[in-house]
Amino acid sequence: MTTNSSPQLWLYDTTLRDGTQREGLSVSIEDKLRIARRLDQLGIPFIEGGWPGANPKDVQFFWQLQEDPLKQAEIVAFCSTRRPNSTAATEPMLQDILAAGTRWVTIFGKSWDLHVTASLKTTLEENLAMIRDTIEYLRSQGRRIIYDAEHWFDGYKHNPGYALQTLEAAIASGAEWLVLCDTNGGTLPHEISQIVQDVVKVTGAWGMGHGAWGTGKESSLSAIPNSQSPIPNAQSPMPQIGIHTHNDSEMAVANAIAAVMAGAKMVQGTINGYGERCGNANLCSLIPNLQLKAGYSCITEDQLTQLTEASRFVSEVVNLAPDEHAPFVGLSAFAHKGGIHVSAVERNPLTYEHIQPEQVGNHRRIVISEQSGLSNVLAKARSFGIDLEKLKAEAKQILQRLKDLESEGFQFEAAEASFALLMHEALGGRQKFFEVKGFQVHCDLIEGKETSNALATVKLAVDGKNILEAAEGNGPVAALDAALRKALVNFYPQIATFDLTDYKVRILNGHTGTAAKTRVLVESGNGRQRWTTVGVSTNILEASYQAVVEGLEYGLLLHSQAEAAVKASS
Repeated sequence: MTTNSSPQLWLYDTTLRDGTQREGLSVSIEDKLRIARRLDQLGIPFIEGGWPGANPKDVQFFWQLQEDPLKQAEIVAFCSTRRPNSTAATEPMLQDILAAGTRWVTIFGKSWDLHVTASLKTTLEENLAMIRDTIEYLRSQGRRIIYDAEHWFDGYKHNPGYALQTLEAAIASGAEWLVLCDTNGGTLPHEISQIVQDVVKVTGAWGMGHGAWGTGKESSLSAIPNSQSPIPNAQSPMPQIGIHTHNDSEMAVANAIAAVMAGAKMVQGTINGYGERCGNANLCSLIPNLQLKAGYSCITEDQLTQLTEASRFVSEVVNLAPDEHAPFVGLSAFAHKGGIHVSAVERNPLTYEHIQPEQVGNHRRIVISEQSGLSNVLAKARSFGIDLEKLKAEAKQILQRLKDLESEGFQFEAAEASFALLMHEALGGRQKFFEVKGFQVHCDLIEGKETSNALATVKLAVDGKNILEAAEGNGPVAALDAALRKALVNFYPQIATFDLTDYKVRILNGHTGTAAKTRVLVESGNGRQRWTTVGVSTNILEASYQAVVEGLEYGLLLHSQAEAAVKASS
């Protein structure tokens, strides 16, 4: 728990630049703007928006934020040092950086002599000149500088003297932050800790010996626009240290924490750990670890309770399925399956939970499976607003029904909506929104065509009225889903807001070949909530039908419950 005296850490989000380098991840301008505003609400002080000039999308992004700025966060432009054997003042890409109109600019430069000679194909001295010239030029234009020391740890391990010269060049030119980057992601925590301590000691000595930034000059930061921002370096005698880690060795979060313990004051990372190759340090893990366990102040407690929602929001916008097993923010982060675990956590959550789920905006889940005991059923029923404490006989019947169905191949730990419907049915309270009386699906497979057409016909009844409806789709399940919606939407307009967001098929007994039993999981959503339903059959269409129908039914149940709650409160 943080207090007013908790040491301050500065968070720097690079989801919109480094995060988008993840394979398979692509965002539009509108997507980037939505994510930036959500991070602003979360209280992230620095949000890296991209590299202005690298593509038209990033140019438009910065222009739009000039028209409609963020409320509290500093939007940061990202760029490299100038090219070898040129001047910063005549470098076209730096003009794009200035045109972006940000107060802060992050410049990355080479720390590893191997990269200077092999990648840049220039001299070590010219690399130092590139760092100095670029930062001095941007400072002369009123910009505040974060210097990302690329490949810092590899460079320091191979040639510490030269690596430190690159930092000294950045300091002498007016950089306010020195961010040490584990760009290849191969450094271990004990190495990170020692090297950060070395840098803190050396830069501290430079500051003591040379005054402001080691130049012998007074700091002129008070004249820079927005110097009233709550950034700690404005009157500091030397730059602060930051950390930027990659996850190639599954160490990004541990390495970032090690750096903070060794003296780093800024932590760079991405939401959900998105990034190139294996990703970046995951802010959704770093923030709660640093704030709730290490005692640092990162964001407010209220903002911390938005962390899970922010994680899932970003997942939705970038169109990647959320990691259900992610620490802190995953759907399963506080899920309990074993009966003994459930019984214990019901008595005292500390027995199996390292923090209160609500601190990060998550919640406890009781998982239902064939391993469940009666305590699982009772706890799960409470999460759906059903009190079975006085109905122990019914609870035992539900538990037995659960185990019977799972022995047939059903899986309710991943299909909680189906389990809720099962409970309502066992208690005699399952609403009959509609009754499906039959369906047919016809598929046309035309040789030479990449896609096939399917036509589904459904017959159902609503309030005693029979409806016959048909619809087409690019496959049998899509056609069946479309026909059901078409038949029901006139009676239940809210179905238009339901989406089928995921569809999974599992073969349960593959040794029987094409006669194998299949399990289908269908995830549905309404823009605010998601729910999963299950179907099992030797006929994949029948299994899909079961899951799709229950998905629609549960969505209608949620809508009905929401309407009842509104009426009760009015």
